[in-house]
Amino acid sequence: MDKVRYAVVGAGWISQEAFMPAVPQVENAEVTAIVTGNTDSAERLAEFYGIDHTCGYEGYDGLLASNLIDAVYVALPNSLHADYAIRAMKAGKHALVEKPLAVSESECQAMIQAASVNNVHLMTAYRLHAEPMTVAALETIRNGDIGEAKLFNSTFGFQSTTTTHRLQGEHWGGPLRDIGVYCLNAARQVFADEPVEAHAMKGHGNGDPRFTEVEGSMSVTLRFPRDRLAQFTISFESGDIDTFRVVGSDGVLEVLNAFEFKGGETRELAFLDSDHFGGQLAYFSDCILSGQAPTADGAEGLADVRALLAIEASAKSGQPQRIEPTEIHARPGPATVRIVPRTDRRLVL
Repeated sequence: MDKVRYAVVGAGWISQEAFMPAVPQVENAEVTAIVTGNTDSAERLAEFYGIDHTCGYEGYDGLLASNLIDAVYVALPNSLHADYAIRAMKAGKHALVEKPLAVSESECQAMIQAASVNNVHLMTAYRLHAEPMTVAALETIRNGDIGEAKLFNSTFGFQSTTTTHRLQGEHWGGPLRDIGVYCLNAARQVFADEPVEAHAMKGHGNGDPRFTEVEGSMSVTLRFPRDRLAQFTISFESGDIDTFRVVGSDGVLEVLNAFEFKGGETRELAFLDSDHFGGQLAYFSDCILSGQAPTADGAEGLADVRALLAIEASAKSGQPQRIEPTEIHARPGPATVRIVPRTDRRLVL
């Protein structure tokens, strides 16, 4: 096998805008099936990308039992991640799952167990782990160029549309889960460590009807070992912003457009531009083809979910919450980076 055959499970906006356009740019992967509840969209996307097989969600298990695919890319609402990934892994298929990995620790643990028992790879879709700017920033910090990293601060926000599952409580929506996970994961990588305590405060948009089920904005403080602190604010009711700053004992590193998949920059570093989704797909496919476990595995996803749950509990109670650390064996670095050219060829329905 020289190419990993994927099924796109959930052909919504992120699949159409970012994942599917990246696939033809990658040499070691292809999409051979689409699973979605919208038959018309599936047919049009399949024709545009030259994909032979489509099915609804009722046909998912039949697809998994076939020899049409080797792996799935799960881009469904958060509450469905575990179910669809576990079913795939039990059928012997590898799983690349959008973040957050699941909605509870128990679901994350069940996914990790399914990957282990069935001898397949589970990867949380942290595209930035394969992205050169992010890794260059992390290497600068690890090399001591700003001294010891002491403080992390990030802001990520935009105006959310009203017609999205990201505003629905039943799917564990809201800015914390949808975009706060980027800030949280960045802080964990910057400090190369796990947070031990969370304190958070949220607002519901001052009567904005979009935020009846989820928060509109949230501010978070995390304590890391050795009294290092991370703070971030995320919002679905703000102007566009996504940036983080790391303050070290001897300097400062600032990353602009830090989390958007359409490119970013730093004030200090030069780096090669790359398609984020293509990079993570190329990396995960390399892992599948070589048999090497991905760095952003199930444990990486579990670590963020544990912290997200503690943050959520703190925002609800008004009290700091302890976080159970997760044992992490590897961090993103030069070996996880893949350079993939961008493309303007896409179909967004």
